Amino acid sequence: MGLRGGEVVSVAVAETQGMAFLFPGQGSQRVGMGKALFDSFPRAREVFAEADAVLGLPLSRLCFEGPDSELTLTANAQPAILATSIAALRVLQDETSLRPTVVAGHSLGEYSALVCAGALTLADALRLVRLRGQFMQDAVPAGTGGMAAILGLERPDVQAACEDAMQSGAGELVSPANLNGGGQIVIAGHKAAVERACAAAKRRGAKAALPLAVSAPFHSALMRPAADRLAAELARVVFRDPAVPVVTNVEGRPNQEGRKVRDLLTRQVAEAVRWEESVLWLEAMKVTEAIEVGHGAVLAGLVKRITRTIRVRGAGDPESVAALRSPLPEDRTNVERAEEKQHA
Repeated sequence: MGLRGGEVVSVAVAETQGMAFLFPGQGSQRVGMGKALFDSFPRAREVFAEADAVLGLPLSRLCFEGPDSELTLTANAQPAILATSIAALRVLQDETSLRPTVVAGHSLGEYSALVCAGALTLADALRLVRLRGQFMQDAVPAGTGGMAAILGLERPDVQAACEDAMQSGAGELVSPANLNGGGQIVIAGHKAAVERACAAAKRRGAKAALPLAVSAPFHSALMRPAADRLAAELARVVFRDPAVPVVTNVEGRPNQEGRKVRDLLTRQVAEAVRWEESVLWLEAMKVTEAIEVGHGAVLAGLVKRITRTIRVRGAGDPESVAALRSPLPEDRTNVERAEEKQHA
């Protein structure tokens, strides 16, 4: 079984035990990411060289040397994270026998997932996310929008807090943007409306309401101009049927039809990321092992808060890839799974 819109629905895919590859989104960037892979593996160097050539800028140097102020700009961060994730993916494919039965990515990470699944070429993905970042940054004047993480409050209460905030604002918008699970929902919209929604959420019992240091209100209605501009670029790209299912942000369920990808990516810009539902679908598909491919461990933390039946390991540097070359001892694996069942 899986979740959709807060209701239980039956899984419309074959229930097979498997391995998921997960790809991080914006916010996972750090100066120095990918450098160790670049230094150690020719395949990683090939990916970064292609990224530099396709974009016509020294993206690899920005990843490795910064400065941080430039790397964190949305138009730079998105292709930088994508390139780092695909460099890690290519190394993982060369150095191990691990292959996914399903893939998923958080926001920007969905593009990396589509490259992994063979639905999108790396060159097209790089061009698209560079433009996506520019369009998202341009959609709202600096300082107009904001985002905040609401902790310890269920989705209906967060939605109600957003509605309270909009009632007291002159046309200002705020809504849930990232349904991350584990008691964490990120909201986005006009900065003043976000602040009012945070106050309303606290009145409704939220443990915390934390403003996020972001440059735009991603995954909100304020991003619709960006979605419209991106739609024109997506229309120029050929999408193939994914070789393995891609659990999409917009629907929170698996897709394996190339003809649907263009619309899903367009909608994704201004609609909420349904990450909790995505993870629950992975669980329903009998996924017990996942690899977070790329820099950081943000997704591992989110998955752990949603389910104890999926273990997530990383593949973002030579050491983590080396650790994946051979599986964990079977007795340790069995113990961990037995403990997970006890806590399920």
